[in-house]
Amino acid sequence: MKFCHLLVTLPLVVADVSIVVPVFNEAESILPLAREVAAAMAKEPHSYELVFVDDGSSDHTWAKILEARRLDARVRGLKHSRNSGQSAALWTGLQNSSSPIVATLDGDLQNDPADLPRLLAQLGKVDFVSGMRLTRQDNFVRRASSRIARQARKAILKVDFRDTGCAMRVFKRTALEGLFPFNGLHRFLPILVHGNGAKTLEVPVNHRPRVTGVSKYGVWNRLGRGLYDLFALAWYRKRRLRPVSFFETGGEG
Repeated sequence: MKFCHLLVTLPLVVADVSIVVPVFNEAESILPLAREVAAAMAKEPHSYELVFVDDGSSDHTWAKILEARRLDARVRGLKHSRNSGQSAALWTGLQNSSSPIVATLDGDLQNDPADLPRLLAQLGKVDFVSGMRLTRQDNFVRRASSRIARQARKAILKVDFRDTGCAMRVFKRTALEGLFPFNGLHRFLPILVHGNGAKTLEVPVNHRPRVTGVSKYGVWNRLGRGLYDLFALAWYRKRRLRPVSFFETGGEG
């Protein structure tokens, strides 16, 4: 998978939680989302940074990220030199943050930042917490494709997550150990970390109607390519090398 050059606006900020938000042509969402995250985290004991990853937007998204930074020093911006997809943007955010805890959100305001404290609280029991949209504010095609994809995951991967497509997640950075970048990572992240031995949990979260912008992904991206990727992931899960215990000679005298 090829990655583009990125522009880092500011040095890394030391924080307890890195909140990574991939965005593409979401100019109208940036300032409201930054305000909502600040309100949600106001009473949290964790310090945080909000990392917007602009995936080569053609609108004023980058200008709004810079404005958000001027208003709040906890905001950071990373900008791809070209559009590379949601997985690439997510990976850029993960690789260019260092907090021990990571949270992810979609940039379209459908995820509710008010759910973040509740998900963070679960990290005392598990390694990876994934949001679960029980009442989805999406059209019929998107809901139907998600149901089909879930059944396909159960049949092919023998694992059942109700909602792997929910971008609202909170997890320990250690849960990412052994993962590699590929186009589709954002869709299968809960399955991958679960397969690597991380303890996972799905938690119901609020899902709001989209009020700005338009969906950037069609049926093929959500269903067709997702089903195609399932077979590749099944192959990987079968063929991957698992950790092997060993001992070393030395000190025998």
